[in-house]
Amino acid sequence: MTEITRVRIDRMRWAQHGRAFDRFLPVATDLDVETTGTGWVLTIESDAATGRHVWTTGLNAFAAPAIEQVARWLIGQDPFQRERIWGELARIWRKNDRAGIGPIDIALWDLAGRAYGVGVSQLLGGYRTMLPAYVSTLHGAETGSLSTPQHYADYAVQCAELGFTAFKVHGWHGDEIGREIENVLGVRAAVGDRLHLMLDPSSGYPTFGDALRVGRACDEAGYYWYEDPYRDGGLSFHAHRRLGELLRTPLLLGEHVRGFPTHVDQIVAGGTDFVRADADIDGGITGVMKIAHAAEGFGLDVELHGPGPAHRAAMSAIRNSNFYELGLSAPSLLRASEEFGAYADYSDDVLAAGPGGGYPVPTGPGLGVELDDDWIAAHTVDTFEVTG
Repeated sequence: MTEITRVRIDRMRWAQHGRAFDRFLPVATDLDVETTGTGWVLTIESDAATGRHVWTTGLNAFAAPAIEQVARWLIGQDPFQRERIWGELARIWRKNDRAGIGPIDIALWDLAGRAYGVGVSQLLGGYRTMLPAYVSTLHGAETGSLSTPQHYADYAVQCAELGFTAFKVHGWHGDEIGREIENVLGVRAAVGDRLHLMLDPSSGYPTFGDALRVGRACDEAGYYWYEDPYRDGGLSFHAHRRLGELLRTPLLLGEHVRGFPTHVDQIVAGGTDFVRADADIDGGITGVMKIAHAAEGFGLDVELHGPGPAHRAAMSAIRNSNFYELGLSAPSLLRASEEFGAYADYSDDVLAAGPGGGYPVPTGPGLGVELDDDWIAAHTVDTFEVTG
């Protein structure tokens, strides 16, 4: 039997510009503002192959300490038994949010693909080779490249001119509802019918009434979806069913509920129209495919949260999915990979788009991407490792 022989986590830090965190939201700033990015590389070695996965604070800041808790248990496990490992970890972390399952599962899929010499997309039965993307903005701040509704409108026009067909607005903190409505209407007025538009307040609006007001602006402007609008955190299935009954714009919920069964409960309760899934926080590629197939059974579409090689592979095998999320970006961050160099041959930059704003599915073994170990070593600040 093949066995896992080593589990290693490298924590990285690097300088970045044009973005910061304000009240825990990622916001666009001026380029001369420097902040520190944090990310991790998980490496799982076996006597058959090695799998790896990279993630950052914005995706799943709590995964690394969770993985450390189970690293010794992983040693000696058969890395090809992903479904069994997934189920065991879901049980082990039943009193927690299961944050560690995603990175482990993704690394195991990468390992399997490399062992078999094929891409994860092929293992999943993938057939989509180019994924249509939407540009997903950073949140606005009081200064910087997304500080006014006009900035958002100008950026949407720029993205349309670059060939994209969809654009998602992350506004401000939600305290000024009038400005949020102005933004919704202004972006539509600027782009006309050239772009599908989405709005994601990141659960920022204080009340149900605020969410309803902005939702009616989305109706007026013909938005494609309206995502996680107010400060219940996207958790109340009842409230969002009621909100959906009062609006024409479809709702997209699910980013903040954890676990495959809870996503299904949300669908059954009518708490969302589009279903959200994320490999990093919803149990890896295995978890995403469970959610996608459940949504398909109910006749709904699933939209993957955020970019990355795992999502490109998964989306290649999902019929009921519309857009690849490209973010988070701003007019000052068209080439964000220039500062984050963990990948040797892969980019989710706005300016890396192919025709029609599409992004290719990697075709190499595993996740289909290689890491830049020199860059990773130069930016690693600490390492955790367990061996057999």
